[in-house]
Amino acid sequence: MQKYIMALDQGTTSSRCILFDRSGTACFMSQKEFTQIYPKPGWVEHNPMEIWSSQLAVAAECMARVGASLEQICAIGITNQRETTIIWDRKTGQPVYNAIVWQCRRTSDMIEELKKDGFDQVIRKKTGLIPDAYFSASKIAWILQNVPGVKARAEAGELLFGTVDTWLIWNLTKGAVHATDYTNASRTMLFDIHRLCWDSEILERFGIPACLLPQVKPSGGIFGYTDVSVLGRKIPIAGAAGDQQAALFGQCCFEQGEVKNTYGTGCFLLMNTGDRAIESKSGLLTTVAAGTEEKPQYALEGSVFVAGAGVQWLRDSMRMIESAAQTQDYSQSVEDTAGVYVVPAFAGMGAPYWNQYARGTAVGITRGCTKEHFIRAVLESVAYQTADVLGAMERDSGIRLKSLKVDGGASANDFLMQFQADIVDTSVHRPSCIETTALGAAYLAGLATGYWKDKGQIRENWQIGKVFQPSMEEERRRRLLKGWKKAVKCALVWAEED
Repeated sequence: MQKYIMALDQGTTSSRCILFDRSGTACFMSQKEFTQIYPKPGWVEHNPMEIWSSQLAVAAECMARVGASLEQICAIGITNQRETTIIWDRKTGQPVYNAIVWQCRRTSDMIEELKKDGFDQVIRKKTGLIPDAYFSASKIAWILQNVPGVKARAEAGELLFGTVDTWLIWNLTKGAVHATDYTNASRTMLFDIHRLCWDSEILERFGIPACLLPQVKPSGGIFGYTDVSVLGRKIPIAGAAGDQQAALFGQCCFEQGEVKNTYGTGCFLLMNTGDRAIESKSGLLTTVAAGTEEKPQYALEGSVFVAGAGVQWLRDSMRMIESAAQTQDYSQSVEDTAGVYVVPAFAGMGAPYWNQYARGTAVGITRGCTKEHFIRAVLESVAYQTADVLGAMERDSGIRLKSLKVDGGASANDFLMQFQADIVDTSVHRPSCIETTALGAAYLAGLATGYWKDKGQIRENWQIGKVFQPSMEEERRRRLLKGWKKAVKCALVWAEED
């Protein structure tokens, strides 16, 4: 009888379920979108009950479509949108407020307050994070301060907090397990990544009672078992990891110095730094990597704000293309950008520049600039921004990049991947399965339950779809990167006061 690992992939806009077999092949995927709630400008929420019901629905649909019985599911692995915050009643399971999503900016002022007395440095040292409204801590504090009666109920031990993985585990086990993993805990801004525990000093600063918080475990291991009334059978929940760390694991980046880049709306780059939690001097985040051991590995993380979002802008706002796939043909129809650079700083610039006031800039435009040149310049900007973050990672870690593993929707663009290899002078490896986030969750669960023997067996599964080797002359690469740096200066100068 064919056996599967079930991966529950709970994302920002949809819930998905994928069944993987022993070869790491995605046998079937089911997906269901859910409602995005925008109560005020800059505020983003989800209904936690809709997250749960959509995830349960896709699990049932996926099994029905494959014709798999519950006996064929060996284990469940969970991967999730990180930082999103849910607080619920420990007896009834009813949320006290909507989930506050990672994108929500309502607590920006709270974060600014931390900087006035230098507490941001305390957070940086203990959690590896640059304090931001992005993370869970200020979202929890906001719910406690703004929803009537919630603070007193939290202090009385009546309520529970969880990121989305914790919420799913709690519901799958019918309230028997309140737990999270190292990777998700490390994104709350409340977890000491060196001592591997919740930090009492930070909890006190945000006014968060410790009794709200889940138990923290390694990403791979038995968290608990599904309640019979939920799925009809006890199935081990044996893996949980935040989406980007799950992708790092799914790409088999198990060794120090291995890097993956996920090309989505933005880009998320993670470098495995082994057992060293490296404090970045270049504005990168230090975070915990997914693994099965009690003593975790660490990673450096850097984000590019605008990657696929730049292509969406070309399609929806500039109306230069009808589909993202067209960018490849347009880019390859010209030899270069005719000297044009586009810096897509639509909402400021992240690492290594960290300037929230920088704005999108196009430079080098002459009368000879065509639509094709402009489209190519937008695509090339994704590779340049990635090169900037990779350079920061190499400086911080002292590790020279050996190769770059890629995944995500835009990694299907051959022109972009070749230009990426050329501009970082490193081979780019695209796997045949680019569903690496769900695959990482499946691998964690499968290793914990013996479905896969060890990491060596998983490495054998990793199939290269295509390798892009650098072929650009060194002189041209230097010239192009110099031009990019000048273009970035223009975007930063725009932010300066007169």
